[in-house]
Amino acid sequence: MNKIKNKEVLTIGRYFREKFGETVYKTPISISGFTCPNIDGTVAKGGCTFCENDSFSPNLQEKKPSFKLNPRVEKNPFLDNQLKQLELQFNATKQRLTNKFGANKFIVYFQSFTNTYAPLETLKALYTKALSFDNVIGLSIGTRTDCMTDEILDFLEELNKEKEIWVEYGIQSFYDETLEKINRGDDSANMFKWINKTKQRGLKVCGHLIYGLPGEDQKMMLDSFNKTLELKVDSIKFHPLYVVKNTLLTKDYKKGKFTPISEDLYVDTVVKSIKNLPENVSVQRITAGIDDSTLLSPMWCKNKHSQISKIRKALIKEGLKY
Repeated sequence: MNKIKNKEVLTIGRYFREKFGETVYKTPISISGFTCPNIDGTVAKGGCTFCENDSFSPNLQEKKPSFKLNPRVEKNPFLDNQLKQLELQFNATKQRLTNKFGANKFIVYFQSFTNTYAPLETLKALYTKALSFDNVIGLSIGTRTDCMTDEILDFLEELNKEKEIWVEYGIQSFYDETLEKINRGDDSANMFKWINKTKQRGLKVCGHLIYGLPGEDQKMMLDSFNKTLELKVDSIKFHPLYVVKNTLLTKDYKKGKFTPISEDLYVDTVVKSIKNLPENVSVQRITAGIDDSTLLSPMWCKNKHSQISKIRKALIKEGLKY
């Protein structure tokens, strides 16, 4: 008997290979001076309860400038330094990927903090510089929906005529009560508004979802997933919520007010999500983890490779190959 072949999940790697004929590598960039309106007090104080950006950003320098960007800054005295950082980080990552994988095409991924939360002229300079590097076919810009403007979308729409432009929005959940619990400083109506606007400009959108947020059960997680699909996003990233040191969530965890999601529930929720993913929507991440002393819980998030293996095995049982 012929063995039935599992259907392949559209990963972002497969999407890029189909479109460009070869593997495209994302090069993560962290520019010092960028922050977030939820950290600097513009929309809230203290940041999201789970956020300790240094844990997720290996490129952030140890010495951070006291100067912090926001859209109201009249002049950015650190722009030249930021452009140098951009070039140094890109070249270092490009060299490593070229040596290891023979990489030839790249997308510059503005990863840390909120990468549209700056004066438009600063953004134009950074994005244009990134697109000038050899073999860069596009950008992916991590941000929040309350930090997007029509003027930024105008500029990205122009860039998109020649390059592949993605906007990665941190959605996390579409439940306003959850967003309030995690001190998000944004609401679901605003997320719907700006994701719709971004899609109307012809830009690619990747939505980030967190499973295991305080007070959410599987039904709520899958509901946020379905609402994300309703917005016609092009790609999704799934993250489990884990507790790291120096976050507001640490306090609730230590007081017993927050219990992290179990690995079994996380795997089951991701598999249920991917089973219902439209064929044209790619997956950029199925889990996340951190293998250092900052992780407090759950300890299964320490081994990302183990998580990926379990999700892959669960998907195979559903006739899917990740």
